[in-house]
Amino acid sequence: MSSQAQAATGHGTADSRRWWALAVIAIAQLMIVLDITIVNIALPSAQKDLGISDADRQWVITAYTLAFGGLLLLGGRLGDLFGRKRVFVIGLLGFALASAIGGAASGPTMLFAARALQGAFGALLAPSALGLLSTTFTDPKERSTAFGIFGAIAGGGAAIGLLLGGLLTEYLNWRWCLFVNTPIAIATAFAAFSVLTRDHIGKETRTRLDLPGAVLGCGGLLAIVYGTSEAVTRGWGDWLVLGSLGLGVLLLVVFVLVEKRTPHALLPLHIVAERNRGGGALSIGLAMIGMFGLFLFLTYYLQVIKHFSPVMSGVSFLPMTAAIVISSTGFAARLMTRVPSRNLIGPGLLLAAAGMAWLTQMKVDSPWAGMVLPAELLLGFGMGLIFMPSMSLATLGVAPNEAGAASATINSAQQVGGSFGTALLNTIAASATASWLAARITTAGDPAVQAQGAVHGYVIATWVAMGILLLAALIAFLMIDHRPAPGEATGATSTAAEAPAGAGAPAQATAHQQQRST
Repeated sequence: MSSQAQAATGHGTADSRRWWALAVIAIAQLMIVLDITIVNIALPSAQKDLGISDADRQWVITAYTLAFGGLLLLGGRLGDLFGRKRVFVIGLLGFALASAIGGAASGPTMLFAARALQGAFGALLAPSALGLLSTTFTDPKERSTAFGIFGAIAGGGAAIGLLLGGLLTEYLNWRWCLFVNTPIAIATAFAAFSVLTRDHIGKETRTRLDLPGAVLGCGGLLAIVYGTSEAVTRGWGDWLVLGSLGLGVLLLVVFVLVEKRTPHALLPLHIVAERNRGGGALSIGLAMIGMFGLFLFLTYYLQVIKHFSPVMSGVSFLPMTAAIVISSTGFAARLMTRVPSRNLIGPGLLLAAAGMAWLTQMKVDSPWAGMVLPAELLLGFGMGLIFMPSMSLATLGVAPNEAGAASATINSAQQVGGSFGTALLNTIAASATASWLAARITTAGDPAVQAQGAVHGYVIATWVAMGILLLAALIAFLMIDHRPAPGEATGATSTAAEAPAGAGAPAQATAHQQQRST
């Protein structure tokens, strides 16, 4: 049956249920996005309860983002092979189980493992959700509405996570930030059985899985993140640290060589070899290095140094979320069809770097309104200019059958950048704090001195984050040369409505997923 016929019949049989399907898919996406920020707010309480060291605390975030980003391409391919509805439901039930394990964690290792499991099942959920949305809504007008709702809910997930994380941590305990997913995921899985249309994939149309690519890629990233985190206690010259970093680089080199020769590559290298797609992925990956590290530092600064409650800490992040939404939907969305992409991405990165520069002046007694708020607004407005054009570049000129891989690639860049950034900047901050306190050994036991040492570490890491954002801006200006086509601003060259079902959706989806990283 042709894709047009499938679209027609699918539209007729699933007509009455398609908006319920949107609700199910959006709840799943909300859960994935929410789980990044909700745990950030709960982290200081979880660290104290489970006795997690400063060097290892980043694994609560990194385990999730590394598994999610590293397996996202594989998750998308599994949906293509075995049916997106089946993979979607498995992802929901697995996410529920992993959340229950994490909430019941009796020690750091159990929590880290549960977070990694959450990320792995999240990697099954996210691409399947996009694929199901694409096949459920085939009418261009309805598809635009559906992706708009989907994007708004996904974007709001960051703010909901900040508030819900604060409320649950303050009035129950941090474990409920994980337990809350379990009933939601199970109920959504049961609803998915009845409202989602089955998309059986015949064996004769399946392609082989690139398991070696998945193992090499994830293994290389894990080794680099592990080596970076171990540098806090062992030092950068330790054999284990150097060995882990070297092994990680070696595995990634082998990964590239394998992908070049694999007919069904997990990551078709020509996707990122094109300068605009590659520049967009590099820009957003480097930007996430700074952003994820910043969330970690500001959470500890507000709760541990400034003694904000978890709820107030969550509320304090909302101006950044609002700035991202305003910047991306109010400015970037309107300008990206009128100005060259690098004229949005480059200045956005410079604005974000200015926000980091502002935070380098942070002191123990700095007021939130005078120090944190201006930096959040600069970072938010800057990141809002980056996300949408970078996501749009992700599928620029990609063949319809590779649009899903291209979309997953840019989202992987976000998560992997966030994983590496959290590990790197946490290592730099913890090392700088330890060195600062070691030089003041006679007064290091004084809580006021310890607070000054912690803030000193945050400031050093913020300088590094600023440098990374400046490097990203340079890459964007040098690599990205895409200009909007004539008439694009008026919609004359819109391809989403003309593309066959399943081809335009990833491009639309990526354009509406800009808030996932918040």
